[in-house]
Amino acid sequence: MDVITTAIVAALANLSKDAIKDGYSALKAALKKKCGSESDLVDAVDKLEKKPDSEARKATVQEEVEIAKVKDDPEMLQLAQDLLDKIKEQPGGQEIINQTQTNTVSGVNVGGNFEFKPTQEGKKS
Repeated sequence: MDVITTAIVAALANLSKDAIKDGYSALKAALKKKCGSESDLVDAVDKLEKKPDSEARKATVQEEVEIAKVKDDPEMLQLAQDLLDKIKEQPGGQEIINQTQTNTVSGVNVGGNFEFKPTQEGKKS
């Protein structure tokens, strides 16, 4: 998971702290300024705020970060890193970041041979 997505997801898990709220607000404002408040990226972040535990919404934010190419923007990277630093300063902050980085849909690698068969529904009464 890229730094910007990690910062967003980790911050949403810990928004009760003022320092984190400020850093998150700064990052989100910068995203709105760069991409537009009606952009797909900002929309994805807004939706993630409503369901911060949704792995699908986390993956969508990560995808939109890639598409918008904000992970290559030095200002965005600095804001994200500042936010991650503030999260690390909190009790359990490093664990939140570590969990965020490992519990993402795009980070899961599945291997093996799979055979997909249609399921058969039982009789409906």
